[in-house]
Amino acid sequence: MWLATAVYAALENVAGRMATIDWVLFGLISLLTVAGSVIDNVIIARKMRGRSIPWSSIVLAYLAGLVSSVLLTPLGGIAAAPLTLFAVESARLRNRSRGFESARAYMVAWGWSFMAVFAIGALMIGAWVMWALF
Repeated sequence: MWLATAVYAALENVAGRMATIDWVLFGLISLLTVAGSVIDNVIIARKMRGRSIPWSSIVLAYLAGLVSSVLLTPLGGIAAAPLTLFAVESARLRNRSRGFESARAYMVAWGWSFMAVFAIGALMIGAWVMWALF
């Protein structure tokens, strides 16, 4: 969403239609983008750390999700992260049930994170609509 907004700002700027309020709204959208990224990671990490999942497992799951999202699709990343966490935690704990609980904690946190980022995305769209219409 931010990239599309940046392209829109560049095109509007070249056309000479960027007023101060437009730059303020673009700045707001940029801040919301950063806030969404931070909130996303904080919610997931806090939930997993609350279950005593080590940072090494969290980072491996995050990297698996990131690489899968780039090489496959975003849906591949959504599946790869909890599956990786399940595999890593099952091996570390030598207990598949506890590995599943770790993956379940990740998915619950992902759901809360999705809702937060979705709300932030709605705010970003609202800011862009105000920018585009006024």
